[in-house]
Amino acid sequence: MARPPFVDAHLHLWDRDRLRYPWLDDPGMAAIAATYRIDDYRREAAAWNLVGGVHVEAGADPEDNVAETEWLEAVAAEDGLPSGVVARVALDDPDAERQLEWQASRSVVRGIRHLVNWHPDPARQAYPTDLTASPDWRGGYAMLGRLGLSFDFHGHPPQLVNLAEVARRHPETPLILNHLALPSLADGLDEWRAGVTRIAALPHAAIKLSGAGFITSPFDPDGFRDIVLEVIDLFGPARVMVATNFPTDRLFATMDRTLSAYEAILTGFSEAERRDLWGRNANRIYRLGLDL
Repeated sequence: MARPPFVDAHLHLWDRDRLRYPWLDDPGMAAIAATYRIDDYRREAAAWNLVGGVHVEAGADPEDNVAETEWLEAVAAEDGLPSGVVARVALDDPDAERQLEWQASRSVVRGIRHLVNWHPDPARQAYPTDLTASPDWRGGYAMLGRLGLSFDFHGHPPQLVNLAEVARRHPETPLILNHLALPSLADGLDEWRAGVTRIAALPHAAIKLSGAGFITSPFDPDGFRDIVLEVIDLFGPARVMVATNFPTDRLFATMDRTLSAYEAILTGFSEAERRDLWGRNANRIYRLGLDL
């Protein structure tokens, strides 16, 4: 069976000689901490009929948000990838409007991600409160639609109810859940399932098949197969995107093993559905303009 054209809906690059990435200094990140440029990514993706990709902000120091976008613009102009960029702006920043307007003015930028992880467990909090309930954060979210920007959500299941409320008020802003919405087997799936069901009911919402290694350690496709299929059942094959999350997901498995797991899970879908899942959905949702 020939592999369909692949548009990676979620990849990262980092150049540690150019930008600062404080999170990569954590000893637990040593396996992925080295500079990772477009040539490194292309080598890992060589077997997968790669035709495009979306770069999602890679946790650079917030003061480097503009520099990251400018660097990625230069990479795209030289290499052809990334096809689009999801940049970082803190939506609760008093200066968010100016920053969003600048990012929206860049031809390669398609959306914004503000990593807002919050969980009742303090060890899993990027912020001490759930920003999705903050009026300031919601005010920033409300600016996205008029600027033609989507929003990528990276957070925990307890945040999905608030997120659904915000997204329902702003159908003009495409919402994309990252990494299967971070289900946790240790927490149980009831809260995750209730949250993703609410979001899947919004026609402008989509989700990525990525980060599956967070679910089962060591990496075990049998441990996340049912979750992947449940997500596709909830959103439908037209609103789900395969993504690598590389190099971050190399913490769990190689790219070939990661994508082979998704490939095996998706074999039961029709050729048209697999073409959607592997590339056409990302092309449409991120407005990449690729000929697929």
